Amino acid sequence: MPDLPIQLSGLSALPSEKVGLAVLGYPIAHSISPSLHNSALRKLSEKDERFVHWRYDKIEVQASELPEALPKLARMGYRGINLTIPHKVEVLPLLDWIDDEANLMGAVNTLAWDGTGWKGYNTDGYGLETAVSDELKASLPASSVLVLGAGGAARAAVARCLLSGCECVWVANRSSARLEELNEALCREFEQDRIRPFVLSEIPQEIMEFQNLLIINATSLGLAQTDPSPISLSGLPSSTKVYDMIYNPPETALLKEAGLAGLARENGLSMLVHQAAKALEIWTSEQVCADSMFACAKEVMQKS
Repeated sequence: MPDLPIQLSGLSALPSEKVGLAVLGYPIAHSISPSLHNSALRKLSEKDERFVHWRYDKIEVQASELPEALPKLARMGYRGINLTIPHKVEVLPLLDWIDDEANLMGAVNTLAWDGTGWKGYNTDGYGLETAVSDELKASLPASSVLVLGAGGAARAAVARCLLSGCECVWVANRSSARLEELNEALCREFEQDRIRPFVLSEIPQEIMEFQNLLIINATSLGLAQTDPSPISLSGLPSSTKVYDMIYNPPETALLKEAGLAGLARENGLSMLVHQAAKALEIWTSEQVCADSMFACAKEVMQKS
C-alpha cells in the first residue's frame, strides 16, 4: 500500500540541515516518485555525504491551494518540486522564470528554488526521448512519429519531437475541437507544415505505409483496465514501434495489441524514471544514474 501523502495544512518546517524535495498533485497517494528519488539520493550520498540530509516527499495539494503552497514550501525548506495533475499549466503565472522548452510545451513539471523565487522546467520531453531511445532503439528525428492525444502530454511530446529535429509530426485525436486547439497552440511556436493533425477515425493511408513509424500514446485511454486501445494497429508495418506513456497498468490494450502483432513496444515507466533523473540533476547539479531509479521503479510496480 502506498505511503500516505503529507497534507499541506500539516506541513512543518524542516531542520536547517535538511533539504526538502517533493511531488505535488491531487490526488497524489498513488505516486511512486518518492521511492525513485530517495533511492537515487541514497546512491548520491555514498559519494557525497551532503545528500544524506536530502529527502523527497509527496504532498497533496489541490488546484486552489497552489498559490499558497509554493511560498509555504520555500519557507519550510523545500528546494525542488515536481508537479503532476492538476498543476503543470496552472503554475505558470506563479513562477519567476520559465525554461524555453517548458514555454514551448506550455507546461512545467519541475520547479527549483533559487533563493528568491521558483524557476520552472519541463523534463517530460527529455524523459520521453531518452526512454524511446533506450527501450525501443528509436531515434525521434529518424522516425515518422504519430502522437495520439490532444492534451498537455501530447503537446509536450510533439514539441520535443519537433525540437529534436523531426521533419514533421502526425497528431491524432478523437475530438476534432481539442485537436484544433492543440494545433493552434503548436503553430504559434513551430512551422505549420511540420504538424499534421487528423481525426482518429480518418487515418491517412500514408501513415499505414511508413516503415519507420513510432506511435506515442499520450491519451489517458489505458488507465482503466476496461479501456479500449486508442487506435487499431491492424495493417501497420511490422517495423512499427509503440510507446505508451501510461505505466500503470503496465500493459494497456494498446500494448497488448502491439504484442499480439509482434511489434516492438514499451510502457511509460522508463519515461517516468528518466524525467525524474533529469529533475534530480537540476536540483543537485550532479550527474544522476537512472539505473537505481529504474530498478526501484520495477520493484515498486511488482509489489503494487
